[in-house]
Amino acid sequence: MRLTVNGIERELSTRPLDTLLNALREELGITSPKAGCQQGGCGACTVLIDGEPRRSCLTPLVAVDGATVTTVEALGEPGNLSPVQAAFYEQYGLQCGFCTPGFVLATTAMLERNANPSREQILEELVGHVCRCTGYVKIVAAVEAAARGDVSEAALEAGATGPSRREPEVLVPGSPA
Repeated sequence: MRLTVNGIERELSTRPLDTLLNALREELGITSPKAGCQQGGCGACTVLIDGEPRRSCLTPLVAVDGATVTTVEALGEPGNLSPVQAAFYEQYGLQCGFCTPGFVLATTAMLERNANPSREQILEELVGHVCRCTGYVKIVAAVEAAARGDVSEAALEAGATGPSRREPEVLVPGSPA
């Protein structure tokens, strides 16, 4: 099986009927797609296949032979986030982070197709993604901010120098942080 993953052409030895999720996580060590429900209902395993969001837990590797697969690792990096990643960061659109890669990739694909979605379109696009932490308010705010281009330079550079938005760094004595 041959795939282009995050811009790098790969020859995979994972069995053809195994899932794309397993190949990404186990063979390539790409852990942003998460094994959530393993039934395609939660969206935690979402990746972009030829630019479209797909559930990697339901996708047999043989079905994507020759395709281009994008995971959240290809969107940005610490100090140089994509506008969608920066909006999620700045709007606090994540908590535990388990579902975040799926939301970010679905949002990225949606904004490629429709740069100015309505709130209803945003909700419709994200209906298949489950977050148990945020209640979706901040996730939707992050998507709206990304669509408006309302992302600060500090958010785009997040992760390079520590806390942003002029927030003090808080260290609790005895914590593992």
